[in-house]
Amino acid sequence: MKKRFLYFALLCCSLVSILTACEDDDPELGEAPTVADATFSVTPKADQPNVVNFSSTSSPFLKRWSFGNGSAGEGDAVTASYPFKGTYQVTMTAYTSGGSVTTTQSIEIAQDDPTLLDVDEYNFLTGGLTAINGKTWVMDKGTAGHMGIGPAAGTWPEWYAAPPNAKDGLGMYDDSINFKLKGSELLYHTNGDVYVNAGFGGAFAGAVKEPNGNDFIAPYNPGPQTWSLSESNGKWYLTIGGGGFIGYYSGRAPVYEILSITPDELYIRSIQEGEAGNAWYQRFIRKGFVRNPPPPPPYKIEDIFTDFDGSGNITFTPNSNGSIATYDNPAPVPINTSAKVGKYVKAPGGGGAFSNVQIQLPYKMDLRERHVFKMKVFIPSYNDYTTEGGESWQTYKTLQRYASVKLQNRDEAEAFRTQTEVLHKDLPLNEWVELTFDFSSASANTTYNTIVIQMGGEGIYTGGIFFIDDFVLLPAAE
Repeated sequence: MKKRFLYFALLCCSLVSILTACEDDDPELGEAPTVADATFSVTPKADQPNVVNFSSTSSPFLKRWSFGNGSAGEGDAVTASYPFKGTYQVTMTAYTSGGSVTTTQSIEIAQDDPTLLDVDEYNFLTGGLTAINGKTWVMDKGTAGHMGIGPAAGTWPEWYAAPPNAKDGLGMYDDSINFKLKGSELLYHTNGDVYVNAGFGGAFAGAVKEPNGNDFIAPYNPGPQTWSLSESNGKWYLTIGGGGFIGYYSGRAPVYEILSITPDELYIRSIQEGEAGNAWYQRFIRKGFVRNPPPPPPYKIEDIFTDFDGSGNITFTPNSNGSIATYDNPAPVPINTSAKVGKYVKAPGGGGAFSNVQIQLPYKMDLRERHVFKMKVFIPSYNDYTTEGGESWQTYKTLQRYASVKLQNRDEAEAFRTQTEVLHKDLPLNEWVELTFDFSSASANTTYNTIVIQMGGEGIYTGGIFFIDDFVLLPAAE
């Protein structure tokens, strides 16, 4: 059922406007196709009637098909599968250099054949052919990040990830969602209400604002619905029929990208209606599933260093539209004559207000003896340090000549609340300086597993470019 997206620019439309390109009487174009050119035959397979062959032997050089089941095809002879009984409208469009013509036929599928859906995504979602009552999913409320938001261009809820049980009593944790393979039936049991994004309270009669926030709790009791899965470019998508939704409501008729699915866990994301830059994430688990707690990470300390010239053991993770890449040294003079350094980019706009890069360690840091970092920093003068714009809570409103290192526990949904920060302010322009970041005040902390480097300040909308080099955790003091 894999979708294919084909884009074809007709020869007849390449030199003139769309409004006039395909006129039948253009002498320089070929003859427009007729209905006879778009006839096609329908032949179910003898041993598997839910698999249907379509064929067209007319002369037009391109034929595109829509099979009425969410899939499409191209060519003179194509095949489509119909797992469920019903009436389907099959459309074929024939193209020539003179234009196009479309015809449609209805086909009847007499019986279900769910064996055509014996693939992991369908089986995991519904329980498969033997699960007469389908499979029921509930919100994975005990896991950090069971709902959250991040940039649409990102891959995780980096702006906000809900801590375990953070939305208790708001109409979401008592929901259950039952998917059945037979008939693609969906039963969404809400227990009377659902949790609704702040921008959509008006879409639900009787919605009331949550006690300590901006979102809404709204009455909602849908009847039986339908669902469908589709595949495109190796990714699977879940659509709820009739403009329905599951879990947190962030707009009408979402298509949920399935980020991962197993027999016990479902992780999806959708784009917020009216806010194409916002992606909402949700985690569900099979009802009754109890996750075994992961083993605790080791508590230790290791060397941490990079010189951007090829020596080092650090992998940087971009965060909140911050990035870093190896770059030619902009000023190879003392105190830094290295050929290569790290070019740090803080993105402009609200999406880059909290730009940073992270070193995400696979262990908890033992800071008792080693807790001092050094880093060389170069602040260019060509950045814009005068334009104002930023978060309302921030005391400064322009890009700053700041260099900050923070230690965080990323296992917490709001990792920034766990952090210890060492900040250097008002650094000189156009020269390398070597800075020390002493975390002796946090040496007793046993939870930190992430090092955050942030340049230019926080909560500011002006973007900027900075350079760093020779980031290193110093040996223990003698």
